[in-house]
Amino acid sequence: MAEQKFLAFDLGAESGRGLIGLFDGERLRLEDVHRFGNGSVRIQNTLHWDILRLFSELKKGLGLAVAAHGKEIAAIGIDTWGVDFGLLGRDDVLLGNPRHYRDHANDGIMDVAFQTMPKAEMFGRTGIQFMQFNTLFQLLALQRQNSPILENAKTLLMIPDLLNFFFTGEKATEYSIASTSQMIDPFRRTWDTDLLSRFQLPASLLTSLVPTGSTIGVLRGDIAEEAGCGAIKVVAPAEHDTGSAVVSVPATTPDYAYISSGTWSLMGIETMEPRISEQTAAANVTNEGGACGTVRLLKNIMGLWLVQECRRSWARRGDEYSYTDLTAQASAAPAFGAVIEPDALAFLSPTDMVAEIAKFCQQTGQQAPATVGATVRTCLESLALKYRWVLERMEEFRGGRIEVIHIVGGGTQNRLLCQLTANATGRTVVAGPVEATAIGNVLMQAYGCGLLGSLDEAREVVRRSFELITYTPQGSAAQWEEAYQQYLRVSHFAG
Repeated sequence: MAEQKFLAFDLGAESGRGLIGLFDGERLRLEDVHRFGNGSVRIQNTLHWDILRLFSELKKGLGLAVAAHGKEIAAIGIDTWGVDFGLLGRDDVLLGNPRHYRDHANDGIMDVAFQTMPKAEMFGRTGIQFMQFNTLFQLLALQRQNSPILENAKTLLMIPDLLNFFFTGEKATEYSIASTSQMIDPFRRTWDTDLLSRFQLPASLLTSLVPTGSTIGVLRGDIAEEAGCGAIKVVAPAEHDTGSAVVSVPATTPDYAYISSGTWSLMGIETMEPRISEQTAAANVTNEGGACGTVRLLKNIMGLWLVQECRRSWARRGDEYSYTDLTAQASAAPAFGAVIEPDALAFLSPTDMVAEIAKFCQQTGQQAPATVGATVRTCLESLALKYRWVLERMEEFRGGRIEVIHIVGGGTQNRLLCQLTANATGRTVVAGPVEATAIGNVLMQAYGCGLLGSLDEAREVVRRSFELITYTPQGSAAQWEEAYQQYLRVSHFAG
């Protein structure tokens, strides 16, 4: 068939990108259109996203795509991080910039919530990992503050749905992004309006849920005129970036786990039904919506945020390092030094990540890493050990051994982390593709347009189109076992 062109916007916590996916029915290739930075904006002690600037960047990307490819773009799709949202008031006016999930207003809100609905009941109803920034808890934090924004809100839209609204004027919520909210009944796949009622939150804020691959609408006339294009369809991919990334996992057998590796590491398995039990509750895993009716049973792990924040800490001291520099120094540093729990609360939004890592080591009776390379190696080895812990839980939930770990996303470019993951878990690691989220975004647009018939077909396109790198376990299994036992000893410290 003639090559079809799809525009994918993939927004992450550090950066955003617009890419054109060119699909000929067999293979997919990507072309960069526009890349831009992203990050939090602090105003009067509150962290926000600059959503209007982000939308401006998307419009710029659309204009550049149209300039390069004329009016041949078949559809547009947007994916972003989960949990965050914007609130619209009367006449659909945006009520302020959306808050950033790392905002400290969420501190302590889970304990408040559990006074109204016990933790076990909430997990039984939602199956979602408890994190203080889940949408439900953010709303309760606004409620606790007597927020005038919440008081005047008429509509809640998750970040990608808010951007879709800006583009089309249509209000809807795609299922995968809604499933990150802790407000979904995962069995009925509907909003849990009774849960909202228990917390005195109005269900009228919520819009209709639509499945992955749905057409949201077409570009508003003013947007199309500004970009110099026609009424291009806006299609919902898996709008949660992890959902899109998992679409592009090039698995050939069912006995695999995936890690979507970037600022966060999302590690898990794919199932057809939610797994909600005492065991999954104890492991604090999550059941999020995936493409084509799947469920992503996974664990959210702090990820390369640890290294990103260390890099910022060193930059504030006047020492600038590229990520290539940091990985090289970590590779040269001695193995098996200090170990940290990547998900310790102190690492969620620190003022100085390097200092927090040193403090964690001291409080757990370890010698803090003394050099830049040793600090980064501590981060990467600790992530690999956390992956082993999650792998063991997923094998329990699956009821069998997992033979292969697929790592997708930007973290695949950190070859040291990929190798450490193979070493720590004793499993084969297949890394790639790098632009997994954008690829999954494009493939689900193609699915929504009738060019692909299943998730298996989408993954076959990935295998045909992109380079994959295989890592096998190296080094001493006994040393890794000793390191794992060290990790287990310190992992309970989450202060």
